[in-house]
Amino acid sequence: MQIMHSVRERLQAAIRDIQDFPRTGVVFKDITPIIENGQLFRLTVTAFADHYQRRSIDQIVAIDARGFLFGSALAYVLGTGISVVRKQGKLPYRTIAVSYELEYGTNTVEMHTDSIKAGQRVLVIDDVLATGGTARASIDLVQQLGGQVVEAAFLMELEFLHGRDKLAPTSCFSILKY
Repeated sequence: MQIMHSVRERLQAAIRDIQDFPRTGVVFKDITPIIENGQLFRLTVTAFADHYQRRSIDQIVAIDARGFLFGSALAYVLGTGISVVRKQGKLPYRTIAVSYELEYGTNTVEMHTDSIKAGQRVLVIDDVLATGGTARASIDLVQQLGGQVVEAAFLMELEFLHGRDKLAPTSCFSILKY
């Protein structure tokens, strides 16, 4: 289902631009006004739900930390379970890990080894698609566990960073694009 233009406009109007955060020269897109407003948060979750209602999703994989917010609400609406991808060392049970390159160094994310069952149809969700490193690592984790990634979903995509390219051949859905 196509998201109504007015919904996109309302969500975009709520996002704050924070200059020089987290470092000089960066314009940070702050989504907290959306999650702090019940109507806007509901509109966001409804937009995701409308898109995935008929896609036969078995499990949602939410990326640390703001992906947890959208993933949990969407899992509730769709009646699925939710699995989490966290930074290394944050999960208490046996894990698998994937490391990926950052601008300066590397980062590692993990999932529990029993988070996904082989053959499950999985939706990976996060708040923002920027360079795609964390989302790519999350997709790799799901695939290592035998899951089939149906799509990767984001509230917002920063197209100028070309993160979508890093996720190919996995398709992406973004409510907002900058």
